[in-house]
Amino acid sequence: MASSIIGAKARKPAPGTARSATRGGAAPAKAPTPAPAAADSPVAAQVRLLTVDEGSAGQRLDNFLIRELKGAPKTLVYRIIRSGEVRINKGRCSADSRLEVGDIVRVPPIRLAEKPADPAIPAREFPVVFEDEHLIVVDKPAGVAVHGGSGVSFGVIEQLRRARPQAKFLELVHRLDKETSGLLMIAKKRSALTHLQDQLRERETGKTYAALVSGAWSKSRKVVDVPLLKFVGSDGERWVRAVPNPKDPQADQAKRSISLVKVAEALPGQGGYSLLDVTIKTGRTHQIRVHLAHEGHPIVGDPKYGDFEANRALARGALRFDRMFLHARELRFTHPASGETITLAAPLPPECETLLAALRRAAP
Repeated sequence: MASSIIGAKARKPAPGTARSATRGGAAPAKAPTPAPAAADSPVAAQVRLLTVDEGSAGQRLDNFLIRELKGAPKTLVYRIIRSGEVRINKGRCSADSRLEVGDIVRVPPIRLAEKPADPAIPAREFPVVFEDEHLIVVDKPAGVAVHGGSGVSFGVIEQLRRARPQAKFLELVHRLDKETSGLLMIAKKRSALTHLQDQLRERETGKTYAALVSGAWSKSRKVVDVPLLKFVGSDGERWVRAVPNPKDPQADQAKRSISLVKVAEALPGQGGYSLLDVTIKTGRTHQIRVHLAHEGHPIVGDPKYGDFEANRALARGALRFDRMFLHARELRFTHPASGETITLAAPLPPECETLLAALRRAAP
């Protein structure tokens, strides 16, 4: 593995879990400025020597330290790297240095003021569709964020980590919107994370969603190839809009986005409905939601891009359907270790099946 480490490398110890050790006989030095704490303590007043294990191999030094020094400001992490206080195998290094198994990372004596404890994150397991020593695929319910942030205290990944405290490494491979249910990949090793994300980037995976939209989707409309642009609205919320016109003032900022659409079932009802299978060739934010709405067929229950009056009627009606009908139902990928092609499926949630059954019964 290539390394951007500057300086000679010391003899590597046997690979093992990253753990701290103090330099024998050396008096703890005082930090010149307040610095981040160790992951397990609000105060770290001694030099720490961290041994890089398989879970951290290939990671950038800055990201490694941010993870190890939980709660530390990023500006502080970058400052101690630039100052030369952080060393890899006794050599100077930079923020983008890549770590290898067995590398010894020196972290200087640092202090961080104690912070009030974060609100307790409830431990939670999610329905497992596939699991081995490399990854987990769960069936995420609608209404649950995949991670904390933007006003959300926690999500799937934080709850899963709390439920599995013995797990050395758990990271999201990709994301699903909070309102979307279905298959979600989580890596248990950094090598698996990198391999799977490379597949996603190179469009070598297959992700198919079930989406119920209003109106009759034309069977001849099989490809939606319309660029998408992210922006922040006047409400401070993140939005995405379709940019079909190359002369749009922001066309150069929009990203090409491709969705393949197949009609799985035409359903009756006021104005009709269409159950679609949508396979994404690109993974843009809100891609399916914006593409289908742009085509004049918003997803049933979509609170952001949908038909708000129709959504309200469904939520207040006899079925009380108050979620977005978008479900990641099938996932195909190459296993990061064995090279085997894995195809997984998650059935529609009961509330979605109930809605479809009601619409079918409405047929004249």
